Amino acid sequence: MKPLLTLLLLPVVGAGVILLLPAARARIVALLAASATLAMTLWLSAGFVSTHGELQLLEKTLWRPQSGSHFALGVDGLAMPMLLLAALLSLVAILASGGIRERIKPYHILLLLLEAAMIGVFMAQDWTIFYIFWELTLLPLFFLINTFGGKQRNRAALNFVLYTMGGSVFMLIALLLAFDASHVHSFLMQEMAAGLRGLSTEHQILIFAGFLIGFGVKMPIFPLHGWLPLAHVEAPSPVSILLSGALLKMGSYGLIRAAIMLPDAVLALQGLLATLAFINLIHGGVLAWKQIDLKGMIAYSSVSHMGVVLLGIATLNHDGITGAMLQMVSHGLTAGAMFLIIGLLYERTHTRDIRAYGSLIRVAPRMAFFVALAFMASVGVPGTSGFIAELHVMLAGLQRWGWPAALVSVGMLVSAAYAVRTVGCLCTGPEQPKLPVITPMGRLELAAAGILAAGIVLLGFLPAPLLNLMEASLNRFGDLFAARL
Repeated sequence: MKPLLTLLLLPVVGAGVILLLPAARARIVALLAASATLAMTLWLSAGFVSTHGELQLLEKTLWRPQSGSHFALGVDGLAMPMLLLAALLSLVAILASGGIRERIKPYHILLLLLEAAMIGVFMAQDWTIFYIFWELTLLPLFFLINTFGGKQRNRAALNFVLYTMGGSVFMLIALLLAFDASHVHSFLMQEMAAGLRGLSTEHQILIFAGFLIGFGVKMPIFPLHGWLPLAHVEAPSPVSILLSGALLKMGSYGLIRAAIMLPDAVLALQGLLATLAFINLIHGGVLAWKQIDLKGMIAYSSVSHMGVVLLGIATLNHDGITGAMLQMVSHGLTAGAMFLIIGLLYERTHTRDIRAYGSLIRVAPRMAFFVALAFMASVGVPGTSGFIAELHVMLAGLQRWGWPAALVSVGMLVSAAYAVRTVGCLCTGPEQPKLPVITPMGRLELAAAGILAAGIVLLGFLPAPLLNLMEASLNRFGDLFAARL
C-alpha cells in the first residue's frame, strides 16, 4: 500500500463517484470523501516520526528518464501541517456549502479536485510534479469562481488566472534555469538543492527571483496582490475559505522550499524580503481598515497577515520560520472562520455592508460568538493561535534586526483597530430594523464553525503537538542559515 498516493486519490475517487450518481447524493458523497481524506491525514500525522527532519513515506517512481523527472511524494515537518490544514478546510468548505442549490454535482466535483491538487502540491518532492499540481489548482478554481461567483465573477476568475499563470511563467523559467545549472540534472527537490549549493550567489539570485515572483503572486506579496480582493469578494464563501485558508499557503510553502534550495540568494535578498513583508503588513492593514464590504476587508487582512509569514521567513532563524509556519496554520483557521460566518450572514441578509449590521449578540448570538473569536484570533489575542504565531515572529525580528522590527507592532495595531471596529459594528449597537430576520445556524454550519473555533483555541492553549510535529524540520532550516549568518 502506498499511503500518500492513496491520500491523493481519495478526493479524486470521490469526484468520480459523484459524477456517476444523482445530484441529490453529491453532497453526502463529497462529505464522505473529504472526511476520509482528513481521517487518513490524521492517521499519517499520528505515525509521523517528529524526531528527525528527513523525508518520510517517500514514494518515488522514475517518470521521464530523459529529464530526470520522478513521480515522487513525501512528507516532512513542513509538509504535514499544510496537509492537515488543506484536508480540514476542504471538509469545512463542503460543510458550509448548503447555500449551493444549483449545479450541485459540478460544484462538489470541482471542490474535491481542488483538494486533490492542493494535497499534491504539499506532498510533491519533485519540482515537475509540484509544478503540475500547482497549475492543476487553477482549473477548478477558475470554474468555481466563474460559475458560482457574484456579479463580477467573470472578471474575478480571469484576473485570478492571468495573475497566477503570469507568475507560473517566471516559476517555470526559474525551474529550467535551476535544472540547467545543477550538475545532477534532476528535478527531485533534494537532489536539485544539493546540485545548486555550489552555485555563485549571483546565479542563485537570478533563479530565486523567478520563484519569488511565481510564489509571490499566490502568497500574495505586494505589488503582486491585485487579483486577491476581487477574487475573494466574488467567489462563493466556501471557495473563499479554501482560497484564503489553503491556497495562499501554497505560495509561502513554495517560497520556503525555494529558500532551502537557494540559501545564498535568500541571504543576499534578506533585506528586500523584510521590506516587502513590512509593506504587506501595513498596506494590507490600512486597506482592510478602509473597507465597508466585509469580504473585501477580510481579503485585504489576508495580505497583511501573509506579511507576517513573509517576515518570519525573512528572519532566516529558527524562531522566525516557526512563527511563519504557525501563522500559516493560524491564518488558515481564522480566515476560514471569518469567511464562513460572513458567508452565512450574506446568505441570510444579502448584504456584506458592515454598516447594515448591528446587535448580532442579541439576534444571532452564535454567529456573534464565532465572529468575535475569529477577529480576535486574527489580531493575536492571547489564548488564540494568532498570539503564538505573531509572538514568535516578533521575537525573531528583534533577534535579527533589533528595534526596527518594532514596526511590526504598527501593522498589528492597525489590524487590532479594524478587528475591534468590525466586532463592534456587527455584534453590538442598536438592531437594524431593515435587516431581514437572521435564521439560526444549521447543524452542519455549526459543525463547520465549531471545528475552526476548536482549532483556534486549541492551538492557542496547546501549541506543543504542532510544534513537535515541525520541530526537526524547523531546526534543519535554522541550521542551514545559522552557518551562513
